[in-house]
Amino acid sequence: MILVVGANGMLGRDLMTLLGDRGRGVDIDGIDITSLESVERVLTAVRPAVVINCAAYTDVDGCESNQETAMQVNGEGVGHLAMASRTIGARLVQISSDYVFDGSKGTPYREDDAPNPLSVYGESKLAGEMNAAVNPDHLIVRTQWLYGLHGKNFVETMLRLGSERDELSVVDDQIGSPTWTVDLAHAVVALLEKGCRGVYHAANEGYCSWNDFARAIFQEAGMTVKVTAMTTEQLNRPARRPLYSTLECGKLAHDGGYRLQPWRDALRSYLKLRK
Repeated sequence: MILVVGANGMLGRDLMTLLGDRGRGVDIDGIDITSLESVERVLTAVRPAVVINCAAYTDVDGCESNQETAMQVNGEGVGHLAMASRTIGARLVQISSDYVFDGSKGTPYREDDAPNPLSVYGESKLAGEMNAAVNPDHLIVRTQWLYGLHGKNFVETMLRLGSERDELSVVDDQIGSPTWTVDLAHAVVALLEKGCRGVYHAANEGYCSWNDFARAIFQEAGMTVKVTAMTTEQLNRPARRPLYSTLECGKLAHDGGYRLQPWRDALRSYLKLRK
């Protein structure tokens, strides 16, 4: 049996759908990952073979002013899951982020590239990766730019703003791969079924800027919205973002036998599904 922690979130819901009878879910009302006692109580009672942690504090800018909370949830919480899962002999799957990198490499990041986070969020996710390794039987899956049916995301924000305005400004100097949570869920399960351990990257194929992504959203949705360019510096958000944080996913294809579809195809599928 596979226990999904954070089962009510965007990725968690898609994982639960994919796992079917193999999955069991728990969320914040049933587990507090910042409490070792709570984690031990739940894992000892359920005794899963695998724990997939989708729980995270994902407000990137909010993390800057709530550093302690970010570290408790994204760092220490993973350590609690690692210790408790190791005790019961379960594998731990930790979902991580491209924000562990600084975006200065200029080419897609491989799993063995040195992390260098720019933000509190990135630092907390890196701490989570390090703490996951407390359980030798661990799998870390880094991803980026997530969107899905069951949570706040960039696609839904653009569709809402596009229905209210004729023109939007979106940054064009951050490059990454928009990733649909349904495809990511399939990648995680593929890695589990192949018995993979260690660090893997999983994102939809291809890359674009946020500006390109916004344009594609409106084109695929049949909406006429003018999208102008702005820089990350002009946007002036509290947290620094990696400017080029695309992920090399060849290891996933080689070891897991799974390749996520091109990002634009995934977007098209998502928009059809949400109707």
